This record gives sequence, structure tokens and C-alpha cells, in this order.
Amino acid sequence: MDLLALRDQIDSIDSQIVDLYEKRMEICQDVARFKIETGKKVFDRQREQEKLARVKSLTHNDFNAHGVEELFEQIMSMSRKLQYQMLAANGSQGRLPFIGVKELETQKARVVFQGAEGSYSQIAMNSFFGDSVKSFHVDTFREAMASIDEGAADFAVLPIENSTAGIVSEIYDLLTEFENYIVGEQIIQINHCLLGVPGAKLEDIKTVYSHPQSLMQSAKYLSDHDWKQISMQNNAFAAKKVAEEKDITQAAIASAYAGRVYGMDVLAEGVNQEKENSTRFIIVSNQKVFREDANKISICFEIPHMSGSLYHMLSHFIYNNLNMTKIESRPVPDRNWEYRFFIDFEGNLADSAVKNALRGLREEARNMKILGNY
Repeated sequence: MDLLALRDQIDSIDSQIVDLYEKRMEICQDVARFKIETGKKVFDRQREQEKLARVKSLTHNDFNAHGVEELFEQIMSMSRKLQYQMLAANGSQGRLPFIGVKELETQKARVVFQGAEGSYSQIAMNSFFGDSVKSFHVDTFREAMASIDEGAADFAVLPIENSTAGIVSEIYDLLTEFENYIVGEQIIQINHCLLGVPGAKLEDIKTVYSHPQSLMQSAKYLSDHDWKQISMQNNAFAAKKVAEEKDITQAAIASAYAGRVYGMDVLAEGVNQEKENSTRFIIVSNQKVFREDANKISICFEIPHMSGSLYHMLSHFIYNNLNMTKIESRPVPDRNWEYRFFIDFEGNLADSAVKNALRGLREEARNMKILGNY
């Protein structure tokens, strides 16, 4: 057989496929106009499943059936995106329940953070709101979220990700549980210090207290010393405990700021092995607002437990030329082996491309929630 002749036949068939695809999309525009006039939803899962079953039945072997299914899933996905685009152009995009503001109202705000005085959360809060901010602290992340949910605080400052330890999974779960929203973020460089009571020396130390992650991040330094390590719920709590007990054999791993707060001596600086260690904190409010110059959006959604589901969700970012910067997953409570996905991407809720992508995601995903634009 002549390979060039075979390729010519394929080229001819491909031209017919392109021609038929464009004719199909023209008819899809008419479908979109009908849906605009009647208010019908773009996505009809039952209709698409019936369509896939029918085109698969037209094939003659299992390999072709699978290929045709994948091909038509893509064709129908492009059809939906065209219809979403037409809905947007027609002004039928729907309004997002978020209000754009020039500045966040932080002048008289009351802010809550988790931990004790001297914690990295307090450092992040002061960096974002200023040192004179009115604030209070609570013991748990849940208490912090409840404080803004109930109106006791206007904002909460919560750690969501560390560059070496990864995400704070509890924060992701709480963002779905509470009707609170991300309105800002603050990144703090983490520089752990070994803190002791005044007059203590390195040779006096026998026990070190800190958060488990801080102990892990300082493992290389700690391995050079035969010290007992005890985990605590927060670095600042560890510093407070050592300061109050005034025992020269005890030390805490925490920030230099915590050392100043509790009047402690810095016995060693930079004990964490990763010198580029940083933690990202989110600023959370119970108000659905976003700064007009915001450029990052966080969302979460669940998807059907079916092959290709996540791919089709992510295609909305590709089609609308949106840059996705992060994706995480968390198990859905009480539903074994099903997951909720958390995504960060670049954009502003006022952008038409963002609205178009969110429209498609809202129709096709389960329980899609905008966590914030900041």
C-alpha cells in the first residue's frame, strides 16, 4: 500500500470532519438562542448520557466505542462552552453574590487569630492590619471561624499553607462548613528560634517544646542535641509555658517575636533547616466582598464519581484562558472515596472570562462554592 495515498485519504476524511464539526456548532448556536429565550439550562446530563450511549452503539468494536465516547464527550463539552459564551454575550450570565469594593473596611475592625500572643498568626495579622489593630486570640481554628460567623470579630487570620509542610487541611474543611470568605492573604517568612528563660544557656537545656511541624522543620538542628521533644498546639503556647515556668532546662522553638513578647532569650537563631520556609495566611470575613484590584480566586466543588469528570471541570479554565495556580483535594465527609477539590486561579470576579468559567462550573459540578477573590 502507498503510505502517501493513505495519508491523502485521511486528510480528506479530516476535512469532512472539520466541515461537519463547524455545521454542528452552527446548530448549537441555534440551540443556545432557544435556551436564552426559554431560560432552559445549558447542561442536560441525562440527554448527554443518552447521546453517548447511542453513538457508541453505532460502532463495531469495543475500541471504537471507547474512542467515539471520548470524542463526543469533547464535542459536547465544546458545545456547552459555546452556549455559555453566548449566554454571557446576551447578558444572561447571572450576577455573582459578591460586591466589589475599593478597600476593605479595616479601620475599626476587630480581628481574631488562633494561638497565643507572639504566634506567627499574630505576626501575619500585624503585617496585614498594622500593629495598632484591635484583636483577640482563641485556642482553635474552629473558634476563630465561629467568631467571625457570629459577628464577634470582623476578620480572622488563619494559616492555610506552609511551603515545606504543605496545606493546613482543617482550614480547607472549615471554609466549606462556614459561610465565611477569603478577602486577603499575607505571606510570612518562618524563622524559628530556640528560646530560653533569661540566663539559660544551651548546655542547660534538656527539654524542648513546640508545635509538631516546628519540631519537624527543626529536626536537623535538634538531632545534634540529646533533648526530649514535647509537642504543643502552638509555638507561642510553648514559649508562654517555658517563660511562665522559669525552668532553665526548658526551651521553646518559636519566633523571635514570641521571645520578645514573653521576655525570653534567643539561644539560637534559624534552627529550621529550610531557610526559605514561608507560611501563607488567609484573611477571612463573613462578608461577600472583594477588592476591585483582586487577582486571585479560590473555589471548591465536588464532581460525579465518573471517569473524566475532573478533566471536564478543568477544561473551563483552559477554554477561558485562565491560569490555575493550585489544586488540592479533601475527602467528602460521610461519602467514601469521594473528594472535594479546591482550586486557586488568577482573575477577578468582574472579568467576563471568570464569569463564563464559573457559570460552566456551577452548572456541571456539585456544590460549587466561591471561597473568595483577593
